Amino acid sequence: MKALVYGGPGKKSCTDAPDPRIIHPTDAVVRIDTTTICGTDLHILKGDVPAVQEGRVLGHEGVGTVTRVGPSVTRIRAGDRVIISCIKSCGHCTNCKRGLYSHCAGEEGLAGTGWIFGHLMDGTQAEQLRVPYADNSLHKVPHGVSDDQAVMLSDILPTAFEIGIQAGHISSGDTVAVVGPGPIGLAAMATAGLHGAATVIAIDLDESRLARAREFGATDTVNPVSPGWIGDVMALTDGARVDVAIEAVGIPDTFDMALRLVRPGGNVAIPAEKFATHQFPFDRIMDAYDTFSRAAETHALKVILSREKHQES
Repeated sequence: MKALVYGGPGKKSCTDAPDPRIIHPTDAVVRIDTTTICGTDLHILKGDVPAVQEGRVLGHEGVGTVTRVGPSVTRIRAGDRVIISCIKSCGHCTNCKRGLYSHCAGEEGLAGTGWIFGHLMDGTQAEQLRVPYADNSLHKVPHGVSDDQAVMLSDILPTAFEIGIQAGHISSGDTVAVVGPGPIGLAAMATAGLHGAATVIAIDLDESRLARAREFGATDTVNPVSPGWIGDVMALTDGARVDVAIEAVGIPDTFDMALRLVRPGGNVAIPAEKFATHQFPFDRIMDAYDTFSRAAETHALKVILSREKHQES
């Protein structure tokens, strides 16, 4: 099969890789129909994730069609169209039973580590994928949901919702600031209303991202390039500051911004990392990586890779 293979820091290639096979009775093999490129993949290519070894197939988000299942798989069948969770779940360990899937103690990959695809085992940027613990790590796609929609449930939306919205303890009537309306920040905005946020303030230096933030639920936008930006936020909150600040960039400066924005007793949530801005067929994955790596120039948020022959957006 064809796959995007990591060759060490700064090196990648679209090349032939072994077809996956059933190894454990709880495995499934999935034909990848749609996948994405995540910022995490760029960090791997910079050498920031030393656990990723040369020869690893990258990618941890995907939607596909089940082609084979192991004898112990009961909930998923060949032919099912499924979302591939970016986090494994054995479903039996104490952490999984508590809903802490990112700390799954299952031995596949590494006990206590949920993220394994494109990290500790081959990932989704390939024509096929072996999925361990298939009954708990695959989820059937509802009728009427497209691949491009479903793939956002593989990682980005649940990450933003759990770490930004739930961990931020957003409640009805809250004022929320989102620092960094990139993919994770936009996902947090899109889901903040589910917990009743009354005001959502997007904060970013990039005016194009602020404009997009309004499409995802921001009621107000603030550009911190202005010396009086903190006063602008204070004016929007009647001087009280925000109830919840979501820091969705992941650098010290924006964390400090979030701390300045939140009221005493408020919460700071840090989840950092329309989402799909560019689409490519899988055989142009090298072009897709080039587009995503130049996001400041191309304005890429999420790059979709599909078996179908999309044209670049």
